[in-house]
Amino acid sequence: MPVWQPVDWSALPPALAAFWTERHLCTLSTLDRDGAPHAVAIGAALDAEQQCAWVITDGGSQKVANLRRDGRLAVSQVDGARWSTIIGTAEVLSDAASIERACERYAARYRPPRVNPNRVAVRIAVQRFLGSSQVLPQA
Repeated sequence: MPVWQPVDWSALPPALAAFWTERHLCTLSTLDRDGAPHAVAIGAALDAEQQCAWVITDGGSQKVANLRRDGRLAVSQVDGARWSTIIGTAEVLSDAASIERACERYAARYRPPRVNPNRVAVRIAVQRFLGSSQVLPQA
């Protein structure tokens, strides 16, 4: 399984960057209080300029509670034989600038998000990418 680590945002492999730009829903996996995995469908978007990935969600969600307690996460997407996973840590942000940036990145990949007065932005510090050989060729 190809792994890309450390992440060099100035040299994202083209197939990996393209795959994370295509419209694919993702699965976010966090850890519950008891350490059990909590996996939910989400939209995620890379932000090479700010060297992170973003997720937008409701501040009262279980995933946010989990991330506030333990920021470790995985975000995965799959399209047939092509797949990629981000491994990283999250910071839950509620400031207007972060939410605006996360919404811009989400809209660029998916569509403009619906209005949500309880929205927060989850900023993901990407530690490594995993992926199939179609999106992350072996070095």
